[in-house]
Amino acid sequence: MEKIKSIEAIIPPPAPHMVGNGFRVHNFFPGHPLIGKKRMSPFFLLDYNARIDFSPSEEPRGVGVHPHRGFETVTLSYHGKVAHHDSAGNSGVIGEGDVQWMTAGSGLLHKEYHETGYSRKGGPFQMVQLWVNLPAKYKMTAPQYQEITRNKMGKYQLPADGGTIEVIAGSYEEVQGPASTFSPMQVYNARLEKGASANFSFPQFFNTGLLVIEGSITVNGENVGTDHFVLFKNDGEIFTLEASDTATILILSGAPIDEPIAAYGPFLMNTWEEVEQAMKDMNAGKFGVLQE
Repeated sequence: MEKIKSIEAIIPPPAPHMVGNGFRVHNFFPGHPLIGKKRMSPFFLLDYNARIDFSPSEEPRGVGVHPHRGFETVTLSYHGKVAHHDSAGNSGVIGEGDVQWMTAGSGLLHKEYHETGYSRKGGPFQMVQLWVNLPAKYKMTAPQYQEITRNKMGKYQLPADGGTIEVIAGSYEEVQGPASTFSPMQVYNARLEKGASANFSFPQFFNTGLLVIEGSITVNGENVGTDHFVLFKNDGEIFTLEASDTATILILSGAPIDEPIAAYGPFLMNTWEEVEQAMKDMNAGKFGVLQE
């Protein structure tokens, strides 16, 4: 018989900081002392741009050219649009409700900024960026992208018009998500109508958490407000969400990667020697060239 996965902590949004001039984020981890670098492995970082309004701007705000190696970035758009370019010539726009899953792997240069049309109009902006660690044997895999538009996600309709579980990675009630991953994980957007509930079951050893994007919910009977993160203990498998009002919840669960971590800036490797090599490779032009 499955046991309840109990709550370890309900974490309010930490003080925000700017990433470039286009992203005002709350870093839930690895900056939070309770979570650090490994407690939510394989998820290494969660930056949350809580909903804010940007004024119109002819010059798109964003973050300039920066490198990545050794992990994946997963960008989820809830309001607003983000454009991006990289040193391999890839570019695109992450629209509202869409997800971009970028495997940086062996390394590239990247820049992200508000999409031109959104920038000129301004308005609500709300995003999540995750850094997903890669196992050592995959850290130098070739860079690649998965453009996961909302209509490509797996969708499980809850009974009685209670809402939808959008499956981005993994599966929910045999509905599969489109994302290909390098280690076992589940990533969902749960969109619940007021009063609706949904049950979730993950292996006990999976590290599991959720972020309330909109609305408020109860988790196993405990109230959780907008912009709060719930960290679960590794003591059971199942939990229940109920929407106190119409709610959107990002749910993360994955098998931990039990390997050393050497993290420095935009490099996420296993040893400091690998970090030093990444810096040398970038300075030698091996990550390519990208104009600001």
